[in-house]
Amino acid sequence: MRILLFTGKGGAGKTTTAAATALKAARTGKKTLVMSTDPAHSLGDVLGLTLGPEPVEVEANLFAQELDIYYSMRKHWGSLRRLMLDVFRWQGVDRKIAEELAAIPGMEEGSAFLWIEEYAREKRFDLIVIDSAPTGETLTLLSLPQVTQWWSSKLFPLPRMALKGMGKFMGPAAPMLAGFEELDALLEKMGRVQKLLADPEITSTRILVNPERMVIAEARRAYTYLQLYGYHVDAVIVNRILPEGEAKGFFAAYLESQARYITEIEESFAPLPVLRMPHLGEEVFGLALLEKVGLLLYGESTGDAFLSMERPLRIVEADGGYVLSLRLPFLEEGDVKVNRSGDTLTLHAGSRRRHLFLPRFLAFYTIRETLHHPPELRIFFEKRPG
Repeated sequence: MRILLFTGKGGAGKTTTAAATALKAARTGKKTLVMSTDPAHSLGDVLGLTLGPEPVEVEANLFAQELDIYYSMRKHWGSLRRLMLDVFRWQGVDRKIAEELAAIPGMEEGSAFLWIEEYAREKRFDLIVIDSAPTGETLTLLSLPQVTQWWSSKLFPLPRMALKGMGKFMGPAAPMLAGFEELDALLEKMGRVQKLLADPEITSTRILVNPERMVIAEARRAYTYLQLYGYHVDAVIVNRILPEGEAKGFFAAYLESQARYITEIEESFAPLPVLRMPHLGEEVFGLALLEKVGLLLYGESTGDAFLSMERPLRIVEADGGYVLSLRLPFLEEGDVKVNRSGDTLTLHAGSRRRHLFLPRFLAFYTIRETLHHPPELRIFFEKRPG
């Protein structure tokens, strides 16, 4: 099974691009599902259909689904929810508040994991295209298995086997045990799906960006964190590019800044491929326009083809600190200078600059040394004194 995940700032065009990619792949004969994990669903609007919490057939080989958290709760974790309610009520929490607290942190994002696990286990689709929520929620989704593991160990500190052993002698404990079994199954499924999402031979992430300063900044942060979590990015898509030479006055200034930003995007994400999607001059609704988007983006190739297998950025733990490794092709040793300002790392190579946003935890670390042995640049971070 192949998985494609589209992420980016809200309004960057994730839904349209995801739907167009799914349509193009489906029309090559691959059984494809496009799934929206954004609570503010717009996938049905783009396809011109009313979608539900189960897959709906759009046309031959193409299915679409908008996740519904309440439907997913009933389907996947009814016993776990009852366990949560019992735990909070035993602790004296008011029932109404307990109902609210029983919603597991990240439950909305977690439902996507459980659906993907089901489809992978049943081998229902050749390709799953995920139209994700905006960047922050996507990163929550991808880090969810570790967070849930930590959360469950804090909420239920007693050993599982001891509780299950008690259940043999306590009839009323049966619902509690069912909840624990469901929690264990949930964590196991999330672990399996995370392995799928982190496998670069199965899953690729594509970052949507508009040629605007704030959108580019968020895309850089997303790229850094995706690399940090071990998720493969195979392309950046620049969306809604206005045609050159057709604007005057106000739009002429916009076109000048657009050209600068596109160059900045290509330099920032090199050597990843950067695909350009022109503005169509109208809102994209319906299969005919989605087909046009897919053709403009991918040409004659299928939308699910691997666009890059590069892993240009890695952050690993080493010697009590961290090492950031970055591939910089076509540069000679000594060509690169590194400056840091807050959470931004600026690489200077001749007249060109590249900005990297560092993970926030590196605020506690300083740069010990920088080594450049082409094509790899390695930056060593150590803890700040005191």
